[in-house]
Amino acid sequence: MSHATPSPLRLSIGILTKNESALIRRCIESASFADEIILLDSGSTDNTLDIARSLGVNIFVSEDWQGFAVQRNRLLERVTGDYIFFLDADEIITPELRDEIQTIVHSRAIGIWKVCWTVVAYGHVLKHFKSDSNMERLFTRHLIDHYEGVVHEGAIIKSDIPVARKILRHRLLHHSRQSIRASLEKLTQYAMLGAAKRYSAGQRGGIFRGFLSAIGSFVKTYFLRGAILDGGPGFLYCLFVALESFFRYVALEYDKHRLTESIQR
Repeated sequence: MSHATPSPLRLSIGILTKNESALIRRCIESASFADEIILLDSGSTDNTLDIARSLGVNIFVSEDWQGFAVQRNRLLERVTGDYIFFLDADEIITPELRDEIQTIVHSRAIGIWKVCWTVVAYGHVLKHFKSDSNMERLFTRHLIDHYEGVVHEGAIIKSDIPVARKILRHRLLHHSRQSIRASLEKLTQYAMLGAAKRYSAGQRGGIFRGFLSAIGSFVKTYFLRGAILDGGPGFLYCLFVALESFFRYVALEYDKHRLTESIQR
């Protein structure tokens, strides 16, 4: 008696963009092994969408920015795969990570997988810096209910389904800081969104609290996580992360009545 071979499961890769022309080609090309790539753009004014179209990506535009979680939820509405991997436009999937993802999909495993970064700052791979970012990026699609959070958003999992959480062995290349100007723009966006998030949670800010947060952040990333061995790029990366911490709490005190969750770069 013959048994029918089950149909292969499909992988969708979702990408959020706005003015990402510098890296979007490499990002999409690294994701080309997926069964579908869905790109949701927030209103690019550069040639991000032209590049994406030339690579055959499914493109949707949603300029009604209401935060990262809302954009990810809009992505979720459009994917058709059995698995979804969320890829940021400044990230590159390495061949090793690609093979690992494909193995999971072919195995039909059910769960959630976190991924870590190898950081690229100002054109240099931070070889000694040990990133502690464990982000949930690969999901069996039916597990996700929705996303919440204006920044550093998280997936809300359906409560009636048991979930296995694992960490992928291989890392994403994260081009976190491409230039000083881009770093300043990112600093503004993330500091203000972080302040808005904390204001909604009833937290208090101030210069002293911001100073302590910044010092703690810099010591942790520059000294304890090894960026001190990565020269100037390592120092600048850690400095901007620390400044984001400082201005987050300063804005929480001095701009608390003007905070908004709709900030874009």
